[in-house]
Amino acid sequence: MSKPTTTDAGRRTDRRVLIRASIYMVATHVFAGFVILLFEIGSRKNG
Repeated sequence: MSKPTTTDAGRRTDRRVLIRASIYMVATHVFAGFVILLFEIGSRKNG
């Protein structure tokens, strides 16, 4: 039994999905780090 593959215009999309998911994960972590940095800077100014 073969594994079903997703195709887009006859091309496999597994690799593109993996790349896109990786980019989203990296971007989310960078954004979260920036928000944490803002909270750290804000707490040092007030406290």
